[in-house]
Amino acid sequence: MDAHHHITPPRARAGRSSLTEAELVKWGEALGRDARAPLLITLTGDLGAGKTTLAQAICRGYGVAADVTSPTYALVHEYAAPRSPVFHLDLYRVERPEELRNIGWDDIITAHALVLVEWPERAGNWLPAEHLPIALDYLPDDPSRRLLLAG
Repeated sequence: MDAHHHITPPRARAGRSSLTEAELVKWGEALGRDARAPLLITLTGDLGAGKTTLAQAICRGYGVAADVTSPTYALVHEYAAPRSPVFHLDLYRVERPEELRNIGWDDIITAHALVLVEWPERAGNWLPAEHLPIALDYLPDDPSRRLLLAG
């Protein structure tokens, strides 16, 4: 299978949902159980929208036993899982896409792995077209819920 050809798990087919944090976690765990490497998932949304919470849930569902923490300062964390490695990237501090060379971007996105990327817009044209986009947004009339857009 081509390293950039990703199979979209059924749970993440194009859709739109309004979820509480508990529902978001449950959805993410189910997505993680359905996910098969190689798969690149991008997570967009404002600060505090739930990107890391969703990444943690996806990792848990995928079988990561370690505590999953935000890679805001390290930029990338690698975790072991039974099916493949998992790379969790946070590109918030990346100022130019060229900086991705320093974290092994090409090796990460072509690995037989589950790759989760927060703030993917910072990758610019370096982001492969073949990926599963997920966006989280606040609901102005209900701060306890998030709008999730998948696919």
